[in-house]
Amino acid sequence: MIKDIFEVKKPLICYFMAGYPSTEDSIKTAFTLIENGADILEVGFPFSDPVADGPTIQVAHEKAVKDGITPLKVFQITKKIKERYPEIPLIGMTYYNPIFKTGEEKFCQMAKENGVDGFIVPDLPPEEAEGFKRIANSLGLSVIFLLAPTSDENRIKLISSMSDDFIYYVSLTGITGERDTLPWEELKQKISQIKSITDKKVAVGFGVSKKEHTQILSKIADGIIVGSAVVKLQGKSDFEGIKNLVKDLKEGIE
Repeated sequence: MIKDIFEVKKPLICYFMAGYPSTEDSIKTAFTLIENGADILEVGFPFSDPVADGPTIQVAHEKAVKDGITPLKVFQITKKIKERYPEIPLIGMTYYNPIFKTGEEKFCQMAKENGVDGFIVPDLPPEEAEGFKRIANSLGLSVIFLLAPTSDENRIKLISSMSDDFIYYVSLTGITGERDTLPWEELKQKISQIKSITDKKVAVGFGVSKKEHTQILSKIADGIIVGSAVVKLQGKSDFEGIKNLVKDLKEGIE
């Protein structure tokens, strides 16, 4: 399902935090994203120690955790989204701890039953992911891995062999968050290197926040991921802002 979208377009992949600032508002955020052009949604699972995330998404994690948003509640949210928009792939963005605590098999089974199509687990390295990937793949769920600017050729080969559907390329070293500009030359060179090693699609995330970014990225990447810019507006329940942001980013791609 995820792969099919990459075959026909350069998807705009939008991240939102489940249960933030409330369950209802997070569902409305998801609907607003889809209705204004998001092709794939990344669903944030709240966690108490989100090491890869910058301040905007950290705040969302903290608030949702404090409000008692558990994986079970996240799956109730994904089910509602999938019921209304069955054609939109949903990728769970979660740290490994909630998977471990729930049990890999049970977590994947719950995901499958509630409309989730795959996972990104930023703190699960491919060397330790074979068991989880086997379970997920047996249920038809994808597991997507991340590459960083520091990844060497051997790392690119390993991630390419493990990552389903596409590779998530992290545009810069550090944590998530909006940036005014991105390291364009380095990005072009790195994506070119990745594409010389694998035919997997490459989607770029971290720092993407405006139309100028998507205009440049759409020329070099196969998909574009935006997170903090969405979550900042989500926290204020600014649905008009979310609508305008997505339309703007989408225009940049098209």
